[in-house]
Amino acid sequence: MSIPSQQADKIKVSGVILVDKPNGMTSQQVVSKVKYLFKSPIHDSKKAGHTGTLDPMATGLLPICLGEATKFSHYQLDADKSYQATILLGSQTDTGDADGKVVEQAPVPLFDKDLLDDITKQFSGAQQQIPPMYSALKKDGKKLYEYARAGIEVERAPRDIVIKAIDLKALDHEQIQLTVTCTKGTYVRVLGEDIAKAIGTLGHLTALRRTQVGDFTIDKAITLSALEALTLDSRQEYLLPVDACIDIAAEMILTDEQCKRIHMGQRLNVFEQLTDDIRSYITKDIDNQALNNTEEGQQETVSDANNGNQAVSTQALVHEIPVDIRLINEQGQFLGLGAVSLNGRLQPKKLIQR
Repeated sequence: MSIPSQQADKIKVSGVILVDKPNGMTSQQVVSKVKYLFKSPIHDSKKAGHTGTLDPMATGLLPICLGEATKFSHYQLDADKSYQATILLGSQTDTGDADGKVVEQAPVPLFDKDLLDDITKQFSGAQQQIPPMYSALKKDGKKLYEYARAGIEVERAPRDIVIKAIDLKALDHEQIQLTVTCTKGTYVRVLGEDIAKAIGTLGHLTALRRTQVGDFTIDKAITLSALEALTLDSRQEYLLPVDACIDIAAEMILTDEQCKRIHMGQRLNVFEQLTDDIRSYITKDIDNQALNNTEEGQQETVSDANNGNQAVSTQALVHEIPVDIRLINEQGQFLGLGAVSLNGRLQPKKLIQR
């Protein structure tokens, strides 16, 4: 006779918690600590992950997804992020921060507010950045920092980034405070080094704190020590809903019968449920996709010889483009995400288990 699994009877912890990461811990160590703090004889917290690595030296906002919330963590991985950093001028380290060893030094020239204002303009907007060797990016299956530790430098392709907002303020004659909001994939360590070079010297970060990820802000985060001091029930109160990472406002209400079908993986015809607001949302999202699409051949031109037919074909194609939307049952419970198109086809995408 088989013995029922105790694990199957456990309550799966699901939600998002905003943690103020301390200095000296890796992001994964913070995740492991949070998993432990939400574990109990009746609670399963094995499934967890963060929404964007912070260096061990860095502190600040680290959103951690537990259970079903991990299905939607990529929305915050792609979100803009804000940081506050301190740049020490006059020396460069092999890691770009205070955890590394000094590899080169240079005199620090005099600088003033006008120069810093000019540099902020220089670094604002779209640009390219070469990732540092001390990073977790991979080359031929190995992380770059593994090459770096072996004294090997490999070629890295520049990456497109956007600096959405930047401010530089002198703290003294050799330290600058950097406040920046940037797109994903931006290395603030590299930005700090580049700013130092623009001043005419070398530099590295001595402090880095993340203050915002998407709509999440540091003032809503809890420290690990404060979380540990709470009872398990009190810790649960800090859990945001499983859909907290999703930045989609549009939702569609499904009937009980539709809920059953979509949980079986079936596609639905929801043409009659496409309200004006939902149609407007789909159209706007499709327009944004077209603007952001830089791949060759994605936007076909209309041929002079067959102008009419091409226009009809393009219009039909637009009506088939799927757009993510929240799915809600008639009781107002979040079901997950579906992909809906203007032709009324709804495909289940990521559904949560209750």
